[in-house]
Amino acid sequence: MRKRLSLVLAATVALALSPAVPSAASTAAAPVDLDALFVGAHPDDEAFSLSTLGQWNEDHRVRTGVVTVTRGEGGGNAVGPEEGPALGLLRESEERAAVGKAGVREVFNLDDVDFYYTVSAPLTDQIWGADTLEKVVRVVRQTRPEVILTMDPAPSPGNHGNHQQAARLAVQAFYAAADPKVFPEQITREGLRPFAPARLLLGGGRGTSQNGPSCASTFRPNNPAQNVYGVWSGRPSQAQGKTWAAIERDAQRTYASQGWAVFPDMPSDPNQLGCDFFTQVDSRVPFPEPGSAAAAAPTAILDGALTRASGAVPLGTLFGLRTSTFDVRPGTPFTVKVSATAPSREPLGRSSVTLGVPAGWQVSGSGELGGLSAGRTGTATFTVTPATGTGRARVSATLTTERGRGYTDRQVEISPPVRAGQQLLPQVAQYEKWTSEVGVPQLRGIVTPVLTLPSGGSRQVGVVVTNVSDAARSGTVRVDLPAGFTADRAEAPYSDLAAGASTTVPFTVTNSDPSLKTSNQGGDYAYAISVDGAVASKPALELVPAASVPQASPTVDGVAGDGEYPGPALDISRLWEGTACSSPADCSGTARLAWHDDTLYLLVQVQDDVLGTRLAAADCKRHWRTDAVEVTLDPRGTSENTSTTFKAAVLPVTAEGPPCFLRDADNRQGPGEQTAPGMRVASKVAPGGYTVEMSIPLELLPGSVDPADLGAHLGLNILVYDSDTQDKTGQTRIGWSTWGGVQGDPYRWGVAALTGYRPPADRPVPDPVIPDTALSSLDSPQSLEQAVRVHVPLAGGPAAKEAESGQAVSATSGQEGVKVTLRAGAPGKAHLFVRDEQGTAGSRVVTVSRKGVTTVTVPLTRALAAHPAVVAGWEAPGGGTAASQVKVR
Repeated sequence: MRKRLSLVLAATVALALSPAVPSAASTAAAPVDLDALFVGAHPDDEAFSLSTLGQWNEDHRVRTGVVTVTRGEGGGNAVGPEEGPALGLLRESEERAAVGKAGVREVFNLDDVDFYYTVSAPLTDQIWGADTLEKVVRVVRQTRPEVILTMDPAPSPGNHGNHQQAARLAVQAFYAAADPKVFPEQITREGLRPFAPARLLLGGGRGTSQNGPSCASTFRPNNPAQNVYGVWSGRPSQAQGKTWAAIERDAQRTYASQGWAVFPDMPSDPNQLGCDFFTQVDSRVPFPEPGSAAAAAPTAILDGALTRASGAVPLGTLFGLRTSTFDVRPGTPFTVKVSATAPSREPLGRSSVTLGVPAGWQVSGSGELGGLSAGRTGTATFTVTPATGTGRARVSATLTTERGRGYTDRQVEISPPVRAGQQLLPQVAQYEKWTSEVGVPQLRGIVTPVLTLPSGGSRQVGVVVTNVSDAARSGTVRVDLPAGFTADRAEAPYSDLAAGASTTVPFTVTNSDPSLKTSNQGGDYAYAISVDGAVASKPALELVPAASVPQASPTVDGVAGDGEYPGPALDISRLWEGTACSSPADCSGTARLAWHDDTLYLLVQVQDDVLGTRLAAADCKRHWRTDAVEVTLDPRGTSENTSTTFKAAVLPVTAEGPPCFLRDADNRQGPGEQTAPGMRVASKVAPGGYTVEMSIPLELLPGSVDPADLGAHLGLNILVYDSDTQDKTGQTRIGWSTWGGVQGDPYRWGVAALTGYRPPADRPVPDPVIPDTALSSLDSPQSLEQAVRVHVPLAGGPAAKEAESGQAVSATSGQEGVKVTLRAGAPGKAHLFVRDEQGTAGSRVVTVSRKGVTTVTVPLTRALAAHPAVVAGWEAPGGGTAASQVKVR
C-alpha cells in the first residue's frame, strides 16, 4: 500500500527544509493532493505512459493528474468538421475518457494555443508566452505531486517543438515551485506554499532492452551514468482482466479525432510486450540503486517518494548529492557535498555516508553524519580526484542509518583540457544554453551535432574549440572525414586560447561523391574531430538531395507537355514516415521543376492504386488526412522554423471534383486563394494514380531567394501523403528529402538551384501569421466540473478574489429553459452550462453588470435527462476565475 511523504519537501537545491509560509485566510476547500503529475503539450501526449499510471493507481492507489498545455486545436480531425476551439473541446473530452481507463481523473488544461506542427521549441515559447511557466508552477504548488513525469526536452530529430517546450516547463517547474523567490505573488497574494517535488523523470530512455518481464532489468542505457527505469506493460490488471498494454491501447483508440481508433491490437503474448521507460533527471529523495532488484521493480520510480522498498530509510527522508562542478578533469580535485535530512517526525539515528566513484579515482573526507534526530540535517563533504578518461561518469552516495539505507547519485563529465565540437544548429545551441541556465547539465549533449550538406555541394563547417583548463592553450584541430567527403584542409591551428575561452576554426567541406545516399536512406555520415591528437567528438554530416532547376515556360494544366520540364525527374518515393509502400503501384512518385520570370513550376506524378477520402472543397485543410502533395520552400535555406517559409499542399481531387490547395504551418496559413494569390494548380486523376501541376509566384515567399555565387538557390522539399482508407487517416508519407519530422525542419530540406534566375533585392519578409485562438476553460463544462470537484482554479490561473467572485446559487427548470440565480461580489461574466447524464443540454454566457443577485435563463436545446445541474464559470474583472455547481430543481 502506498505511503505519503510525512513532510513538506524543501525549497532549496541543498535539500534543506523551507520555513512554512502562512496560508492566506480563505474559506475555500483545499485543492486536490496529487501523488504524480504528467506534463504534456497536447491531449494524447500521455497516451504511451498510461500502462504505468494505471498500474500505479490499481496497485498503490497513486493519484495522478495530467497537465495539458494546449487542447490540440492544431491537430487533424478524422471524425468531423470541428476545428479551432470546437476541436479543442472534442479533444479534451477524448483525453478525459482515455486517461480515465488508467484511473486518472484530473486533467489541467492551461489554455495555450496549439498553433501548428513545429519542431521548434523557441517558436513554441514565443507563441505560448512567459506566463505558461507561471501556470505550471501554480498547478504544482496547488496539487503538490511527489513525482513529476514529462516528455523529451531536447531537439531530437522529429521531436515536436511543443513537446520540447512542455518538458522544459516541467523541468523548470520542478525547481521553481520549491523556490519562494519565484512567482512570489502566488505565495503572498494567493496563499500557496512553496513545494518541492521529490523526483523528476522524462518519458522514454535512450538504450536497448529485451521484451518480456525482464525488460526493466535488461535495459542498457547509451549513457551508462544515466538512471532509466522500466515498468512492464505485460502485467495483467486484476480489475480489468487483461494486460496493461491492452488497456493502454484501448485508451489510445479513444483519440479517434487523431485517427487512432484504427490502432491494431497489442500482442496477446506477454513476452512480446515491452516496458514504459522513464529517465530520471533529478531526485530530492533516495532512490533504488542501479542494478538492484528494486531498480527493476514496477515501484522503482515511486520508491523514496511514495513507497518504501524493503530495508530502505523511512519515507520523508531527504537525500541528495551535489558536485562543485559538472565538468571534471583528470588529476584536478573537485568537491562533493552529500546531505541527508531525517523525516520531520521520525529520527534516523546514527548515520553515515559512503561515496562511490569510478575505479582509480581518489576520495578523501569523512562520511560521518552523527545522530540524525527528527527533522535534522547532516552534511558530509568529500574531495574527489578523477583518474584518466573521458565521457560521463557516476558519483554515488550510500546512506547508512539505524532505520535503513538510502542511495543517490549524480552525473559528471570527464573532459580533457581542451574540448572541440562541430558548430551547433540554432535549436540545439539554444537547448544547450537552456540546460546551463536551468542547472541541468546532465541533460546536455543528448542530441548528436549534425549539419546538412547538399549532395555534391560544399559548406563551411565550424569547429568550436573551448579551453576548459586554467591556463592559455595552443594546439591543432583535425577533421577525419568519411569516404566521399573532402575538406580544404585536414587540420588547422588554434593559438593562445585563454582559459575559459572559445574560438571557431573553419573548414570547407565538400561532398566529393554525389552518388552517396541522402536523407534517411543512409544520409548520416559520422566523422571525428580531434584536438591535439585525441578524438574530441564524433558529429555527423547529413546529406540532403540537390537539384538544378532549368528555365522553361510550362502551362499549368496537369499534363507534362513536350519540353515543358527539361530537367531530370526527382525521385520522391523515399519513405518518410508511416507504413512502407507495398509496391511502386501502392505509392511512388516523381517530380519535375522549372522556372520562368519570377515563377516556380512543379509537376508531380504519383502512382497510387487507392485514393483516400475525397474531402469537400470547403474542408480543404489538414491535408495529411488524405492523399496530398506538399511543396515546401525556404527562400534562404537558413530558416530555424517554418514560420519564415512557404508551404503549400494540393489535394488532387475533392468531393466536388476539382483539386484544391492551401497553405499550412508556414508564414501565412489558410485557403490557397486567400493566402497564395496568383498560385495556380491543376490535376489529372486516372486509374493507378494522379498528376498535380502548380505554379508558385516567388513573390509569395517570405523573402528573396538566396543569390548565391553559383546561382540562386533555396530550400525545397516535395512530400506526398498517401491514404488508402476512407476514414480520414493517412498511412504512408514519402518524399524527396526524407527525415523524421522533416515537414517542420527546414534545415533538412533539399536544395534547389534556379539556374540563371536573379532574385529581386530586399524582398520583404512579412511577420508570420500564427493561429492564436484556443478554447478557454471557462467554455469547457468538463473543466468547470473538475474545478468544482478538486478545488483547483481554471487553466493554471489564480482564483478570483473573494470580493470579485461569483457563483450560481440555485437553478430551476421552467418552460423557457433553466432559470439560474447568480450571486456576485462585483461585475463579471458568467459562463453557464446545463448538464445532465447525456452531456450539455444548454449554455449561455452572461455579462453581469453589478454586484448582488442576478437571475438569468439558460435556453435548452433538448429535454433534460437524469441528474440535471448547472455548472458555472465566473470571469472576474481582476482576471481570476471561479467555478460552481448547483442541482436543477
